[in-house]
Amino acid sequence: MTGSSYEDAVAGIRARGVEWNVDPSLDRIRDLVDILGSPQRAYPVIHVTGTNGKSSTARMIDALLRERGLRVGMYTSPELHTMRERISIDGEPVGAERFAELYDDVLPYAEMVDAKHDVKVSFFEMLTAMAFAAFADAPVDVAVVEVGMGGAWDATNVADGAVAVVTPIGLDHTEYLGDTIEAIAGEKAGIIKPEAIAVLAQQPVEAAEVLLRRATEVGATVAREGIEFGVLQRELAVGGQRVRLQGLLGAYDEVFLPLFGDYQASNAACALAAVEAFARGRATGEPGGDDQLDAELVRAAFVGTPTPGRLEVVRTGPTVLVDATHNPAGMAATVAAITEEFGFTRLIGILAVMADKDVLGVLEELEPIIDELIVTRNSSPRSMPAHELAVVARDVFGEDRVHLVPRLDDAIDQAIGLADESGEFAGAGVLITGSVATAGDARLLMKASQ
Repeated sequence: MTGSSYEDAVAGIRARGVEWNVDPSLDRIRDLVDILGSPQRAYPVIHVTGTNGKSSTARMIDALLRERGLRVGMYTSPELHTMRERISIDGEPVGAERFAELYDDVLPYAEMVDAKHDVKVSFFEMLTAMAFAAFADAPVDVAVVEVGMGGAWDATNVADGAVAVVTPIGLDHTEYLGDTIEAIAGEKAGIIKPEAIAVLAQQPVEAAEVLLRRATEVGATVAREGIEFGVLQRELAVGGQRVRLQGLLGAYDEVFLPLFGDYQASNAACALAAVEAFARGRATGEPGGDDQLDAELVRAAFVGTPTPGRLEVVRTGPTVLVDATHNPAGMAATVAAITEEFGFTRLIGILAVMADKDVLGVLEELEPIIDELIVTRNSSPRSMPAHELAVVARDVFGEDRVHLVPRLDDAIDQAIGLADESGEFAGAGVLITGSVATAGDARLLMKASQ
């Protein structure tokens, strides 16, 4: 019997439906990994949750670990372009053939679990099981696992992270996680397991209280940004920023980040602390784990960390930025970074968002820096129709500053034209933002046009 093609595997996974359409439960994924032989227990895990910065932080952790000579599996979501991106080993997405093999390997067991429950194994549960199996089969020395949504009830939480990283928490997915910071923090705190090391980014007070309470209850060790580790100094540099980081084991000078914004410096500090925590004997069982990481290793890892779709410059003349931000807190950070890092005299915005997001909040954060806004839609079926987005945008920006362009490719062409209108070649720019899907679509369109 011929195995599935990559396209068959993707179609089969998508047909399973998203997990937030069912009651939150770990029962199905627990049954699935149990029948697979608990692959998530074959290697130590660094587990990453939070509202913003999860993927960037996970990529930095991955880069630091690989620079130390470890074989690393990384599981992130959502993808920018291809589902294969979600499962990577040694810094590369699994190949199409291997992805299909993983699907075929897991599918019979998923169908056994389907028969046991009223609801089938979901899209994300299937991918999570495939990732855990891929890492065990490789095998990897460590897995960096990003939560899909929340924490306590997320399918990835069948793994017990030796290190639990919590990036900044804000309001997002409120219909599923709760409509207060405390409620959302309670969900995300679920990844902090007994005797783990919890690496906590700077948090709103109400989130910090919940996270610290959870750590105390389960006997986890806590490392807090701004206390045990953090950013000591940062300055703008060509193509990014230069930072001095305080880790858990010492300070690291002259670290260049090819990324923009103080939030990326904070992500780097969290990633560094996570890897230091992992390197300690408590996380790895290795002796001599209290030595500071090699500074040249740290510099090399950060300078080479890929963060596609995160304030990424995809064109110059005019400068075109692609950013995956999709909630108000993230957009506030993006706006601050653009204001600090770029001297735009005229900035055209392109926005395509998912219909279930806080669209008004995103628009209100964007408004002060955008001269004209083009509203459109991305390729996701969850994308808000452009005409509906235009109605909300005009309430914030006014009629004259909002342009409705149904197709993203046409929106990009129009935005570049508007940016060039004034003739300010070096001062005009375009920001394409609103969701990961928007960023992925824009990157493909911009690449195709070059």
